[in-house]
Amino acid sequence: MSMAPHTLETPPGLRYVSLRYHTSGGDHLPWLPFTKVKYYTNVFVVKGGKVLLGYKKRGFGKGKYNGFGGKVEPGELPKDAALRELKEEAGISATLKHAGMLLFLSEDAEWAFEIEIYRADDYEGEITESDEMRPEWFNLPSESVLASIQGRTPRDISESTQPFSSDPSSTSAQDASTASPIPYSQMWETDSIWLPLLLAKQKFVGRADFRKVRVQRQDGTEKVDEEKLEPYRWWYALAPEDPVGI
Repeated sequence: MSMAPHTLETPPGLRYVSLRYHTSGGDHLPWLPFTKVKYYTNVFVVKGGKVLLGYKKRGFGKGKYNGFGGKVEPGELPKDAALRELKEEAGISATLKHAGMLLFLSEDAEWAFEIEIYRADDYEGEITESDEMRPEWFNLPSESVLASIQGRTPRDISESTQPFSSDPSSTSAQDASTASPIPYSQMWETDSIWLPLLLAKQKFVGRADFRKVRVQRQDGTEKVDEEKLEPYRWWYALAPEDPVGI
Protein backbone atom coordinates (compact mmCIF):
# COMPACT_ATOMS: atom_id res chain seq x y z
CA MET A 1 0.00 0.00 0.00
CA SER A 2 1.47 3.34 -1.02
CA MET A 3 1.87 6.12 1.50
CA ALA A 4 0.30 9.53 0.86
CA PRO A 5 3.17 11.96 0.13
CA HIS A 6 1.97 14.57 2.64
CA THR A 7 2.41 12.16 5.56
CA LEU A 8 6.16 12.51 5.03
CA GLU A 9 6.08 16.27 5.59
CA THR A 10 7.17 17.39 9.04
CA PRO A 11 4.26 19.19 10.75
CA PRO A 12 4.57 22.89 11.65
CA GLY A 13 6.29 23.39 14.98
CA LEU A 14 8.63 20.38 14.85
CA ARG A 15 12.05 21.93 14.42
CA TYR A 16 14.08 18.89 13.40
CA VAL A 17 15.50 17.38 10.24
CA SER A 18 16.69 13.82 9.46
CA LEU A 19 13.49 12.35 10.88
CA ARG A 20 12.13 8.95 9.85
CA TYR A 21 8.34 8.82 9.48
CA HIS A 22 6.70 6.45 11.98
CA THR A 23 2.91 6.85 11.89
CA SER A 24 0.17 9.43 11.47
CA GLY A 25 -3.60 9.85 11.46
CA GLY A 26 -6.20 12.34 10.27
CA ASP A 27 -3.87 13.27 7.40
CA HIS A 28 -6.68 14.86 5.37
CA LEU A 29 -7.40 17.40 8.14
CA PRO A 30 -5.61 20.75 8.60
CA TRP A 31 -3.21 21.35 11.47
CA LEU A 32 -4.42 23.80 14.10
CA PRO A 33 -2.79 27.25 13.95
CA PHE A 34 -0.89 28.65 16.92
CA THR A 35 1.03 31.83 17.70
CA LYS A 36 2.58 31.04 21.09
CA VAL A 37 4.41 28.13 22.69
CA LYS A 38 4.49 27.09 26.34
CA TYR A 39 7.29 24.79 27.42
CA TYR A 40 6.84 21.71 29.62
CA THR A 41 8.68 18.53 30.64
CA ASN A 42 7.73 14.92 31.34
CA VAL A 43 9.85 12.21 33.03
CA PHE A 44 9.42 8.44 32.95
CA VAL A 45 11.39 6.21 35.34
CA VAL A 46 11.99 2.72 33.92
CA LYS A 47 13.56 0.08 36.16
CA GLY A 48 13.40 -3.67 36.70
CA GLY A 49 10.96 -4.33 33.87
CA LYS A 50 8.54 -1.68 35.13
CA VAL A 51 7.70 1.97 34.49
CA LEU A 52 6.69 4.51 37.12
CA LEU A 53 3.60 6.56 36.24
CA GLY A 54 1.69 9.14 38.23
CA TYR A 55 -2.09 9.25 38.68
CA LYS A 56 -3.14 12.90 38.29
CA LYS A 57 -5.22 13.89 41.32
CA ARG A 58 -6.11 17.44 40.33
CA GLY A 59 -5.88 20.04 37.57
CA PHE A 60 -5.50 19.50 33.84
CA GLY A 61 -5.52 15.78 33.04
CA LYS A 62 -7.13 14.81 36.34
CA GLY A 63 -7.91 11.08 36.45
CA LYS A 64 -5.24 10.17 33.89
CA TYR A 65 -1.86 8.48 34.25
CA ASN A 66 1.23 10.26 32.98
CA GLY A 67 4.90 10.79 33.66
CA PHE A 68 6.11 13.42 36.13
CA GLY A 69 6.64 16.96 34.91
CA GLY A 70 5.27 20.41 34.44
CA LYS A 71 5.96 23.91 33.22
CA VAL A 72 9.45 25.24 32.53
CA GLU A 73 9.81 28.43 34.55
CA PRO A 74 11.37 31.60 33.02
CA GLY A 75 15.16 31.32 32.99
CA GLU A 76 15.03 27.59 33.73
CA LEU A 77 16.53 24.92 31.47
CA PRO A 78 14.11 22.11 30.49
CA LYS A 79 16.28 19.42 32.12
CA ASP A 80 16.47 21.40 35.37
CA ALA A 81 12.69 21.85 35.29
CA ALA A 82 12.26 18.10 34.76
CA LEU A 83 14.44 17.30 37.78
CA ARG A 84 12.56 19.81 39.93
CA GLU A 85 9.15 18.46 38.95
CA LEU A 86 10.22 14.84 39.52
CA LYS A 87 11.31 15.76 43.04
CA GLU A 88 8.15 17.76 43.76
CA GLU A 89 5.71 15.19 42.38
CA ALA A 90 7.37 11.88 43.28
CA GLY A 91 9.97 12.75 45.93
CA ILE A 92 12.90 11.30 43.99
CA SER A 93 15.91 12.41 41.95
CA ALA A 94 17.43 10.73 38.90
CA THR A 95 19.91 10.98 36.07
CA LEU A 96 17.87 11.94 33.03
CA LYS A 97 18.37 11.17 29.37
CA HIS A 98 16.49 13.09 26.69
CA ALA A 99 14.05 10.71 24.97
CA GLY A 100 11.98 12.89 22.65
CA MET A 101 9.93 16.01 22.03
CA LEU A 102 6.17 16.36 21.63
CA LEU A 103 3.94 19.19 20.48
CA PHE A 104 0.31 19.20 21.64
CA LEU A 105 -2.45 21.59 20.57
CA SER A 106 -6.13 21.85 21.38
CA GLU A 107 -8.76 23.91 19.65
CA ASP A 108 -9.63 27.26 21.23
CA ALA A 109 -6.10 27.54 22.69
CA GLU A 110 -3.80 30.10 21.08
CA TRP A 111 -0.64 28.38 22.29
CA ALA A 112 0.99 25.01 21.75
CA PHE A 113 2.43 22.80 24.49
CA GLU A 114 6.01 21.83 23.64
CA ILE A 115 7.08 18.99 25.92
CA GLU A 116 10.60 17.66 26.36
CA ILE A 117 10.43 13.97 27.33
CA TYR A 118 13.07 12.34 29.55
CA ARG A 119 13.80 8.80 30.64
CA ALA A 120 15.57 7.63 33.80
CA ASP A 121 16.81 4.07 34.32
CA ASP A 122 17.32 4.45 38.07
CA TYR A 123 16.46 6.85 40.87
CA GLU A 124 17.46 7.96 44.35
CA GLY A 125 15.22 8.63 47.31
CA GLU A 126 11.89 7.27 48.48
CA ILE A 127 8.95 7.41 46.08
CA THR A 128 6.35 9.61 47.77
CA GLU A 129 2.80 10.65 46.90
CA SER A 130 2.29 14.40 46.44
CA ASP A 131 -0.76 16.64 46.42
CA GLU A 132 -0.87 16.39 42.62
CA MET A 133 0.37 12.89 41.73
CA ARG A 134 0.12 9.37 43.12
CA PRO A 135 3.08 7.30 41.82
CA GLU A 136 2.42 3.70 40.76
CA TRP A 137 4.54 1.03 39.07
CA PHE A 138 3.31 -0.75 35.94
CA ASN A 139 4.71 -3.79 34.16
CA LEU A 140 6.42 -3.31 30.82
CA PRO A 141 5.03 -5.42 27.97
CA SER A 142 7.13 -8.16 26.41
CA GLU A 143 9.29 -7.22 23.44
CA SER A 144 6.82 -8.88 21.07
CA VAL A 145 3.86 -6.98 22.51
CA LEU A 146 5.87 -3.76 22.51
CA ALA A 147 6.60 -4.23 18.82
CA SER A 148 2.94 -4.95 18.04
CA ILE A 149 1.82 -1.71 19.73
CA GLN A 150 4.19 0.52 17.79
CA GLY A 151 2.50 2.22 14.87
CA ARG A 152 -1.08 1.35 15.81
CA THR A 153 -3.66 4.08 16.15
CA PRO A 154 -4.90 5.48 19.47
CA ARG A 155 -8.34 3.96 18.78
CA ASP A 156 -6.81 0.52 18.16
CA ILE A 157 -4.91 0.62 21.43
CA SER A 158 -7.90 1.90 23.39
CA GLU A 159 -10.18 -0.82 22.07
CA SER A 160 -7.66 -3.64 22.61
CA THR A 161 -6.47 -2.66 26.08
CA GLN A 162 -8.44 -3.88 29.07
CA PRO A 163 -9.61 -0.96 31.24
CA PHE A 164 -7.55 -0.59 34.39
CA SER A 165 -9.45 0.20 37.57
CA SER A 166 -7.41 1.95 40.24
CA ASP A 167 -8.40 2.30 43.87
CA PRO A 168 -7.94 6.00 44.77
CA SER A 169 -7.19 4.97 48.35
CA SER A 170 -4.20 2.85 47.35
CA THR A 171 -0.85 3.90 48.78
CA SER A 172 1.78 5.76 46.79
CA ALA A 173 4.46 3.33 47.96
CA GLN A 174 2.87 0.52 45.92
CA ASP A 175 5.14 -2.53 45.70
CA ALA A 176 6.51 -2.93 42.18
CA SER A 177 5.94 -6.69 42.46
CA THR A 178 2.17 -6.09 42.42
CA ALA A 179 2.27 -3.93 39.29
CA SER A 180 -0.42 -4.12 36.60
CA PRO A 181 -0.06 -3.61 32.82
CA ILE A 182 0.36 -0.06 31.53
CA PRO A 183 -3.14 1.53 31.71
CA TYR A 184 -3.32 3.01 28.20
CA SER A 185 -7.10 3.33 28.54
CA GLN A 186 -6.51 5.87 31.33
CA MET A 187 -3.83 7.89 29.55
CA TRP A 188 -3.90 10.47 26.78
CA GLU A 189 -4.89 8.62 23.61
CA THR A 190 -1.68 9.23 21.65
CA ASP A 191 0.54 8.06 24.53
CA SER A 192 0.09 4.54 23.15
CA ILE A 193 2.04 5.57 20.05
CA TRP A 194 5.14 7.16 21.55
CA LEU A 195 5.47 5.56 25.00
CA PRO A 196 6.47 2.18 23.47
CA LEU A 197 9.23 4.06 21.61
CA LEU A 198 10.51 5.53 24.88
CA LEU A 199 10.42 2.09 26.51
CA ALA A 200 12.39 0.68 23.56
CA LYS A 201 14.96 3.52 23.93
CA GLN A 202 14.08 4.91 20.50
CA LYS A 203 14.22 8.71 20.32
CA PHE A 204 11.11 10.29 18.76
CA VAL A 205 9.34 13.52 17.95
CA GLY A 206 5.66 14.06 17.30
CA ARG A 207 2.69 16.35 17.14
CA ALA A 208 -0.94 15.72 18.10
CA ASP A 209 -3.87 18.10 17.70
CA PHE A 210 -6.91 17.57 19.92
CA ARG A 211 -10.51 18.71 19.59
CA LYS A 212 -13.26 18.99 22.19
CA VAL A 213 -16.11 16.49 22.01
CA ARG A 214 -19.20 15.90 24.13
CA VAL A 215 -19.50 12.42 25.60
CA GLN A 216 -21.77 10.62 28.03
CA ARG A 217 -20.50 8.57 30.94
CA GLN A 218 -22.33 6.48 33.48
CA ASP A 219 -22.24 7.87 37.02
CA GLY A 220 -24.05 5.34 39.16
CA THR A 221 -27.59 5.17 37.81
CA GLU A 222 -27.31 8.43 35.85
CA LYS A 223 -25.75 9.37 32.53
CA VAL A 224 -23.63 12.50 32.75
CA ASP A 225 -22.69 14.73 29.80
CA GLU A 226 -19.12 15.98 29.85
CA GLU A 227 -16.53 17.48 27.54
CA LYS A 228 -13.28 15.70 26.70
CA LEU A 229 -10.33 16.12 24.36
CA GLU A 230 -9.68 13.54 21.67
CA PRO A 231 -6.98 13.50 18.96
CA TYR A 232 -8.08 14.26 15.42
CA ARG A 233 -4.70 14.57 13.71
CA TRP A 234 -1.28 13.26 14.74
CA TRP A 235 2.16 12.61 13.26
CA TYR A 236 5.16 10.84 14.81
CA ALA A 237 8.68 10.17 13.61
CA LEU A 238 11.80 8.40 14.81
CA ALA A 239 14.69 10.76 15.48
CA PRO A 240 18.46 10.25 15.45
CA GLU A 241 20.17 10.19 18.84
CA ASP A 242 21.20 13.83 18.39
CA PRO A 243 18.52 15.34 16.10
CA VAL A 244 19.48 18.45 14.18
CA GLY A 245 17.24 21.46 14.67
CA ILE A 246 16.04 23.53 11.75
